[in-house]
Amino acid sequence: MTTSPQVDVVGVGLNATDMLILLPHHPALGSKVEFRSADILPGGQVATAIAACQQWGLRTRYVGKVGDDSAAVTHRAEFERLGVEAHLATAAGCASQQAVILVDDTGERTVLWKRDNRLTLQPEELRREWITSARALHVDGHDTDAAIAAASWARDAGIPVIADLDDVYPGVEALLKKVDYLIASRDIPGRLVGESDLRRSLPAVRSKFDCRLAAATLGHEGVLACDGSRFHYAAAFQVNPVDTTGAGDIFHAGFIYGLLQGWGLNRQLAFACAAAALNCTALGARGGIQPVENIERLVTIGARHVSVF
Repeated sequence: MTTSPQVDVVGVGLNATDMLILLPHHPALGSKVEFRSADILPGGQVATAIAACQQWGLRTRYVGKVGDDSAAVTHRAEFERLGVEAHLATAAGCASQQAVILVDDTGERTVLWKRDNRLTLQPEELRREWITSARALHVDGHDTDAAIAAASWARDAGIPVIADLDDVYPGVEALLKKVDYLIASRDIPGRLVGESDLRRSLPAVRSKFDCRLAAATLGHEGVLACDGSRFHYAAAFQVNPVDTTGAGDIFHAGFIYGLLQGWGLNRQLAFACAAAALNCTALGARGGIQPVENIERLVTIGARHVSVF
């Protein structure tokens, strides 16, 4: 068997083709609104996080699934351009995942998406060596069985698993038992344990699934994390937003980057918040990925934005 080269992070999860439509405001029911522009750009939770890590100098690998359409050609070309080692399974006769994203003048977005069931990545489409030759694994849990297989291999090899969870997918609890760092959308911890207060749900999630860290991203309010002994809060950085698409994906990339640098948790969270904020200053899920030095500069300016309690 051919041995895969060592990489810093491998991602197993979603990619998407985003059509971003800029509007002055979100349309009311039955109204007509002139849009300002429409752009087709690559996106997807894990694919975007891996693209950011690659641009920050990490060695990366992405594993996902595409259709046999022009969007698949775009994804392959973009990964090649960036230098990401990509393993893309193909679903014959169907389109790659699509998203239509409406962005208003405040930068807030509404996402409409469609994904053919044939795009589901199956465990047998993975290779163990793709996972075990990495220093970290990033998953989103959408294709839950494949994510569980990858996380199991990572856990057996002592490789940390980071999860970006934006929904409670069927069977996801089996995945979470193999996750070290769970960073979810605001409502997910409450849905997992039946407790809406994050001060209670985050410790409960961490205890239930034995994670090293349970955290919730809070949009323009930042992030709250629980490490088992205390809470860590990092406020969002103030920028002039153009498009919030991909902010969570870039946050996860920033967290992974800091983790692999061996930084302390507070520095990781601050860097991730700064990376996410800067990405919002340009159009698209990956449009505002800034060099590490620019992100560090923003962290320094906003150093008081991190607190522990």
